[in-house]
Amino acid sequence: MKSELEAIVEELKRLRDDGVNYVSVSDETIHTLRQVSLDGNRVENEAASKESSSPVSTEIPEKIKSASPEEFDRLLKDEVVKNPSRSPTSDSPFGDPPAFTLPEGDKRARWEALKEIVLNCPVCQKNTRDGYKTVFGVGDLDADIFFCGEAPGGDEEEQGEPFVGKAGQLLNKMIKAMGLEREQVYIGNIMNWRPRLPTRVGNRPPTKEEMAFCLPYLAGQIEIVKPKLIVALGATAAKGLLGFDSCRTLREVKGIWHEFAETPLISTYHPSYLLRNDSKRDKRAAWEDLLKVMERCELPISEKQRGYFL
Repeated sequence: MKSELEAIVEELKRLRDDGVNYVSVSDETIHTLRQVSLDGNRVENEAASKESSSPVSTEIPEKIKSASPEEFDRLLKDEVVKNPSRSPTSDSPFGDPPAFTLPEGDKRARWEALKEIVLNCPVCQKNTRDGYKTVFGVGDLDADIFFCGEAPGGDEEEQGEPFVGKAGQLLNKMIKAMGLEREQVYIGNIMNWRPRLPTRVGNRPPTKEEMAFCLPYLAGQIEIVKPKLIVALGATAAKGLLGFDSCRTLREVKGIWHEFAETPLISTYHPSYLLRNDSKRDKRAAWEDLLKVMERCELPISEKQRGYFL
């Protein structure tokens, strides 16, 4: 039951960071939250009280525990969205981020060498599900544009390639709208494995520790490709590249130029967010970010392109 709660909380956190203010929660989910949050909180506090005589603060505020059944659901939903999880511990379960030296040679040789390092990384192998694949970036090694997501999903770990599911199909359309093909850009993720969940259904955003471990592998790809700019797709990718505490929501950094590894970086909506929120306003907002990318790369922009989603 605890793992179910963690999966629910991570999805709520993802939605919050993408700017979603209201969610519909099923009765089954509410039942899980009620049972695990309150019972689990009681067990944790009882255990903690045996180790320390000092007062232990509770995870669930008193106003929720004392609420009437009618008020419980609403208050609990609000609290989960505001405070989705405890702060991560400073000790990473993955150990220190990997240190490696890229060989001399042309881009292809260096990329192949880095790919071999990643695919044989013991930590990546340990965290990749049995029967599935560690995921490495793909694309033009001379690309001007480097699209960066957060982590592989189910389709990606099956094929071993980033952005091949529904979100990837939409990303392909976005790239084509810019006058380019998928093969003309580079596409990668911060993570090289799909963050674990109790079941194969659903995804969760990677933790700070997971991204910290994989980040050097992403930096290596950027060093090889040397793109003119990076496009961070979604709030989690933006936090992974700009710093976990750089923003609370994507809207704080979206469409603004920053830097990662001495490379200009701009953040925009993840394609999966645009699939969930099929609004003309959000599509236009994402397209305006891509227009900035096109201008920075000196790509031709037609009047038709400038008017998309208006």
